[in-house]
Amino acid sequence: MSTLESSADRIRKLNDLFRQTHRGGRVLFTSGVIALDVAIQRKIVRAVADFSRFTEDNDPHGEHDCAVIVVEEHRVIFKIDYYDLTLTYGSEDPADPALTTRVMTIMLADEY
Repeated sequence: MSTLESSADRIRKLNDLFRQTHRGGRVLFTSGVIALDVAIQRKIVRAVADFSRFTEDNDPHGEHDCAVIVVEEHRVIFKIDYYDLTLTYGSEDPADPALTTRVMTIMLADEY
């Protein structure tokens, strides 16, 4: 990590890359999302990947790790959590991909 790049900057970049490519972690869908039509599921995945309207209100730590979006009539939440490589404990350093497995949960807001 560059000395000029903060931990939050690195986490944000890693989270954006993960949301857009699903590389560097696992993506989980709740039963509510799985129950939707496959075409809607695809729209949700695309909307999560394309989301860029992070603000101080919805992203206070600047990590791009969570947001609420609306896809057609469905309110959807995505949340990225940081685990160690065994998925047993939280990551010691989410800014270091060698120590971290990202897990993104995509759920309907009413499942939260």
